[in-house]
Amino acid sequence: MSVSVARVPTHSASRYLQQLAKHWSHKMEVRYSEEEGEIAFPNGSRLQMRADSETLDLILTVAEGEDEARMREVVASHLDRFAFREAPLTFDWRAG
Repeated sequence: MSVSVARVPTHSASRYLQQLAKHWSHKMEVRYSEEEGEIAFPNGSRLQMRADSETLDLILTVAEGEDEARMREVVASHLDRFAFREAPLTFDWRAG
């Protein structure tokens, strides 16, 4: 497993967290509140999110044998769609 973390600056972190969780809840196991969320992908990967008034913090754990760069892109592109008014968001992905 590999872990990537990102701190995404936005004043709409809670809204984006909830939109992403609702969007994926139809196909994946999802738990979320206004401040925290977790999404379990079918491929064994997992996304944890925490929102505050300034940032959306992401922890992406990618399953062995899965494409880490692709999973980062999937998460970022979905969040950018919800943040169309301020997109593209800044994702400073780094090893966790």
